[in-house]
Amino acid sequence: MSVEEHKKPVFRELQADDHDPEITEISSLCFNCGKDGMTKLLLTKIPFYKEIILMSFECDHCGCKNNEVQSGEKIQEKGVLIRVTVTSPIDLNRQVIKSDYATVKIPEIDFEVPPQSKRGEITNIEGILSRCIAGLEQDQPVRRTLDPESAEKIEAFIQVLIDTKKCEKPFTLIIDDPSGNSFVENLNAPHVDPALTITHFERNKEQDHLVGIYEEELKEIKEEEEEEEEETDAVTGDDVTPDTLADEVLHFGTNCPSCNAPCETNMKLTSIPFFKEVIIMATNCEACGHRTNEVKSGSGINEKGVKITLRITDPIDLSRDVLKSETCSMSIPELDFEVGAGTLGGKFTTLEGLLVAMKDQLTGQNPLMCGDSATLALKEKMQEFNEKLDNIISGKTFGCRIVLDDPAGNSYLQNVYAPEADPEMEIAYYQRTFEHNEELGLNDMKLEDYEENE
Repeated sequence: MSVEEHKKPVFRELQADDHDPEITEISSLCFNCGKDGMTKLLLTKIPFYKEIILMSFECDHCGCKNNEVQSGEKIQEKGVLIRVTVTSPIDLNRQVIKSDYATVKIPEIDFEVPPQSKRGEITNIEGILSRCIAGLEQDQPVRRTLDPESAEKIEAFIQVLIDTKKCEKPFTLIIDDPSGNSFVENLNAPHVDPALTITHFERNKEQDHLVGIYEEELKEIKEEEEEEEEETDAVTGDDVTPDTLADEVLHFGTNCPSCNAPCETNMKLTSIPFFKEVIIMATNCEACGHRTNEVKSGSGINEKGVKITLRITDPIDLSRDVLKSETCSMSIPELDFEVGAGTLGGKFTTLEGLLVAMKDQLTGQNPLMCGDSATLALKEKMQEFNEKLDNIISGKTFGCRIVLDDPAGNSYLQNVYAPEADPEMEIAYYQRTFEHNEELGLNDMKLEDYEENE
């Protein structure tokens, strides 16, 4: 394979003039006649949604054919739990992206759609209910003949779903997705939606297995790699210490988060004055030009969470260094705006850079808010919000507050008066709640006598 071929995106967007897409052919067993057939694979992507794998099987011996679409999307670091309270027909029009691994629940009617029972889809809340109703009604004529009692019970539940779709009573829709790839539209965007709650969580062992991650196997591979590295170090005499890491940029291979092509990530350990050590990682994809950087704490989770509030009173405040960890949420109370933890990932930049990244995330990278699917009212609302945000970024608006809330205590905002107190900045440390610890995965940790259970 040449260097140019190696750098091509794995998942490519199909173009109207693309007469020669890259199709992979694999000889595979035909389950109909037991002879060899041919499976064709095409890796492509749906714009603004996700990567998919198109599969087509055909057997020349018996004529059996089968087509299938599988998700090729990346499994996120954390799962996502979405709760939305539906109180009116407007809520039924909320756009929903549901992955293959998502469980859909409506507790009020004891209704649940298990994971992998239906393919991932882009729809709305009404569409989810309509598809479930259609699925239950499909075999009702047969049931009425073979099992009248069950058919009667199902008919009664179908009526419950129909009444629910009419929104005669408020109900709660819950989407529990271990892959972290589901989404429900915020009708108040870019402001906080009181009817919508999004929580990210650490997966347990069963959820890892559901999405295809097997920790024990990965652990064995990692141990083997560490043994090989130790043997190599013993032969070469290399000794990597924290001091050498601070002076060295490490390189390791990975895949581009945008096009999935092989690329390289650079990593460096650095120290922030008056704060702590952090790990900075930067990725540059030569195939599609995508660039990303991420910051992770080098010292784990602190004993207390931290809430930092800065009042912007001068354009120079936008030049303050800021470290926003992946567990930190950010809000601007004067704009009634809030972004949850994990939205922007870990960032080490200036306050201006953080606000610009936040704006790009809301506009350029979210077609549901600014693309063809966005309503006229939402576009006007986003335009008004962007104008207010631009005034803050350009230093025309003063007096607004930037609030960073990090339950892990790993976020930082530069104190330009250090080591003296900053009159415009307030730092408050707090004890985490059970919900905070649950989101950080601390409640499941056993720190005492854990070896006895091995």
